[in-house]
Amino acid sequence: MVAGRVVRFDGSRGYGFIAPDQGGEDVFLHVNDLLIPESYIRTGLAVVFDIEDGDRGPKASSVQLAPGADPKAPVAAPLAERIVRPVDDDEQLASDDYLDDVTEALLEASPSLTGTQILQVRAAMLQLAKSHGWID
Repeated sequence: MVAGRVVRFDGSRGYGFIAPDQGGEDVFLHVNDLLIPESYIRTGLAVVFDIEDGDRGPKASSVQLAPGADPKAPVAAPLAERIVRPVDDDEQLASDDYLDDVTEALLEASPSLTGTQILQVRAAMLQLAKSHGWID
């Protein structure tokens, strides 16, 4: 089995994506392949699963909670509601922190983005932020 975290899940459509912990392409997740209640599925949930070849790429099957995962742990507040630490004009944000924030903002603004689209937007935004000296 492969370990990973749910990147996003659209309950009304019954599908989403899982990012494998070892890296690589996001894996398609369909509600019919869950071995846990659908109500547990949320962004960031640690899961284990098998990978099959789907019609459009890798597909998760036999999706279960990862050992030690808590399905009732609180979900992080939306990015807009989080307390943001002010940054001095001469202080730069770390690239990894910036990319984490960008990813969360993209997923909240447009949950239907694919993993590839998110990576493309992140790369462009990282280049822009570095060119302006906003991040190190």
